[in-house]
Amino acid sequence: MVAQENTSRPAVIDCRQQLRYSYGELGDQVELLARGFLRLGVEPGDRIGIWSTNSAQWLITFLAAGSVGGILVNLNPAYRVHELEYALRQSGTKILVIIPQFKTSNYIAMVESLRSAASVPRAEALLPDLEHVIVVGDRTVVPPTCISFDDVVASGRDVPAPELKERMDSLNFDDPINIQYTSGTTGLPKGVTLSHHNLLNNGLAAARAMELDNTARFCVPMPFYHCGGMISSSLAALSVGAAVVVPGPFFDENEVLDALARERCTHVSGVPTMFITQLEHPHFGDFDLSSLRGGFLAGAPCPVQLMRRVAEEMHMKDVIILYGLTEASPLMTCTHVRDSLEVRATTVGRAIPGIEVKIIDNATGGVVPLGTQGEICCRGHGVMLGYWQNPAATQDAVDRARWLHSGDLGVMREDGLINVTGRKKDMIIRGGENVYPREVEDALLDHPCIAQAQVFGIPDRVNGEEVVAWLMLKQGTNANSEDIANWLKQRISYFKIPKHIKVVTEFPMTVTGKIQKFVMRANMIEELGLQEATQIQTA
Repeated sequence: MVAQENTSRPAVIDCRQQLRYSYGELGDQVELLARGFLRLGVEPGDRIGIWSTNSAQWLITFLAAGSVGGILVNLNPAYRVHELEYALRQSGTKILVIIPQFKTSNYIAMVESLRSAASVPRAEALLPDLEHVIVVGDRTVVPPTCISFDDVVASGRDVPAPELKERMDSLNFDDPINIQYTSGTTGLPKGVTLSHHNLLNNGLAAARAMELDNTARFCVPMPFYHCGGMISSSLAALSVGAAVVVPGPFFDENEVLDALARERCTHVSGVPTMFITQLEHPHFGDFDLSSLRGGFLAGAPCPVQLMRRVAEEMHMKDVIILYGLTEASPLMTCTHVRDSLEVRATTVGRAIPGIEVKIIDNATGGVVPLGTQGEICCRGHGVMLGYWQNPAATQDAVDRARWLHSGDLGVMREDGLINVTGRKKDMIIRGGENVYPREVEDALLDHPCIAQAQVFGIPDRVNGEEVVAWLMLKQGTNANSEDIANWLKQRISYFKIPKHIKVVTEFPMTVTGKIQKFVMRANMIEELGLQEATQIQTA
């Protein structure tokens, strides 16, 4: 419906690739790829993985997968081989869409290393469910074992259009459409499974909070594999006929500022780190940002002063705060453009329409009085279907009454506005990326010299938090922090690698032998002189 009403209006502008699609052209590309997926044998419920940086093709794949009833599996571009293998195996991905490479990672070589030779029985293959690998980009780099993305699109012409319509008519809005992997405290990522209903309602809620319309030009530097870039930004814009501007394949402050000025963008999204680097760009004043009027900050606690700088220096007088988590699709609460700047700078707003929010006492499970800290829980259209093939973890996160327990601590004021005050668990949020200490600790314990590892977060002005590791080495071994960091680079994503690694002879403990991470954190804050950073006020 939105595409039909905005046929000639701009839909997607990919600045790096110099691609421009109107809604009519975008609809044609999505339909052809969807028909191409049918030709490859995609059935409802089949998983279609996408391992790529931001691009027009990413969005086309997302929309086409949903059109045929496929479940898009978002894969982090920073994944190493073993992280990729786990996600593909756990999800049972049937078709994988990739780009040839990203920075120093050769995606084609990494995927090929996981695919078995034809002589190996499927049951013994590392990726027994994977049938096709589709490569976006120049056909000359596509090996014989893969298929060109452009060829799949072209092949869609061989599938009658009524066949796609018949498939679309058979789908239900509660069907799963997306799996997004989020790290778990056990060290194994969990696949948050979301439906059409989850995504569309959440995207539209974000659009309404920002008062987007079809004249908006929304710049999206946030990664598409995250909810913030995929749903709260791109889908929010597409849901009202606005244009999605893709400044580049990954965040680069120069490319973003150039896109904002060149494309006369009206809105932009990002985690606080992204806005800090833009404001601190040495030539910030040379970019004409006068077309901007709004957007949002999300993904990490936002310092109040940063919010005010964005509103003033970037001309984003209507900038808002969004709060939530992947399991909530992701929006639970938000501020609104009609709220005062004070409200938008110092709170995470109120529950979005159709979502209930309560603050509970973890000890009793009861709702705490207004103004009292407790765990933030929500219920409604945004709550995930569950963790993919992980009912035990689902039951831990969503109770019998369908309340999703966020793990975040907060306070609800008398006017319904909410402040996030901390986290029940020890998850670290570094530049908008979730880092679970247990996952990093498990990786460190694979090192031949490390006997024990404790990982925690400390405050950081730019990234919100940084990862720290305290290590105890095995007797008779020796390793320095630089060697350990380099060793980790081959095993975990870059944002999980500790910025500070400290070798110690003992950990602070209680008399009962429990590790006291809060003592380690206080020690590092003192040692690094970060006392001021702990006082930064956030919403």
